[in-house]
Amino acid sequence: MTSRCIIIGASHAAAQLAPNLRQEGWTGEILAIGDEPHLPYHRPPLSKTFLVGNKSADDLLIRPQAFYDKSDVTFHVGHVSSINRGDQTVTLESGERFDYDKLAICTGARVRKISFPGNALQGIHYLRNIADVQAIQKEVGKDKRVVIIGGGYIGLETASAMNKMGMDVTVLEMASRVLQRVTAPQLSAFYKRIHSEEGVKIHTCVSISKVRGETRVEQVVCDDGSTYPADIVVIGVGVIPNVELAQGAGLKINNGILVDQLCRTNDPNIFAAGDCTRHFNKIYGRDIRLESVPNANEQAKVAASSICGSDKEYNSLPWFWSDQYDLKLQIAGLSEGYDEVLIRGDSNAGRSFAAFYLKKGKLIATDCINRPQEFMLSKKIISQQLSFDPTRLVDEAISVKELIQS
Repeated sequence: MTSRCIIIGASHAAAQLAPNLRQEGWTGEILAIGDEPHLPYHRPPLSKTFLVGNKSADDLLIRPQAFYDKSDVTFHVGHVSSINRGDQTVTLESGERFDYDKLAICTGARVRKISFPGNALQGIHYLRNIADVQAIQKEVGKDKRVVIIGGGYIGLETASAMNKMGMDVTVLEMASRVLQRVTAPQLSAFYKRIHSEEGVKIHTCVSISKVRGETRVEQVVCDDGSTYPADIVVIGVGVIPNVELAQGAGLKINNGILVDQLCRTNDPNIFAAGDCTRHFNKIYGRDIRLESVPNANEQAKVAASSICGSDKEYNSLPWFWSDQYDLKLQIAGLSEGYDEVLIRGDSNAGRSFAAFYLKKGKLIATDCINRPQEFMLSKKIISQQLSFDPTRLVDEAISVKELIQS
């Protein structure tokens, strides 16, 4: 008999966890079970280069089949319906059952769906996986009208991609500004300006009421009575962590599967990594759940180490990115709770600046638009909790190299 580690889910965390198990010395079987008929693939390009047709499904693969063959990792397509912690088995909807010695839950998150009259009409889409984008691609076309519900990163990235395809793009956001949940007003104003300059129409303080059409969507109607013609509707209003499987197995849940610094759940044989987890972050001194590829990768490395008996604690600074038009946004840290924003550069003109988020004089996050040096500087300041002079930080006469040296 050989030991078996089962990984539930087959995305970023699984693609990192499986080979790291081998690096950490796992000699038993590795079985990854995923819902989609694809090897783990990069999800960020879905709303960008893949949507516009610059990449194929094979181009998105994190690693090729040959890599997993060499690492002796088996992928199985199926949906796990239950975990039996008592006899250490997982059961699939198909009725198949597999036993495990160690189990890693990497179930990620799913799109948040909204209900409204007409939501079953053709032409209404969500965007989370390859199949979603392929369905959208069948309906896109130059000068077609698309209404995007949601002014978060997914909504704005989709708007950018569809604008490049020559479509007539309208974004509807229920909050008073785009990206309101995650950025300062200066960033919201910047992105609204850029999208407007590119020809995208953005309307805030509007909420979808219903859609009209015979068999296909023809018009979006909002609560305030405003209407928007539409050939396609794409909805991006956030995601929900996939915790139901873990919850059904009696694992501790709180807006995510609770894990410790070693990515362990409350079951010594079950670990978790990625968007589905919630963990304590030492840098911010609180529990957080991250929807982030870097977090999924780092947690997967820690989980693999823990499964193999090592104690490599997870203590990484959260970071994110977003690509829109010629803009590369890099985000270091979490800005929630900030009380001051400092701007290096000009957010009202051009396409390059950095916004530093402070809380009681301490740097907690930075949004960097086409500013890779400021991004690296910010990661260093936040991670090492370094002191700094705010006036020098925003003075562009002082180079970033000088700031780093000081």
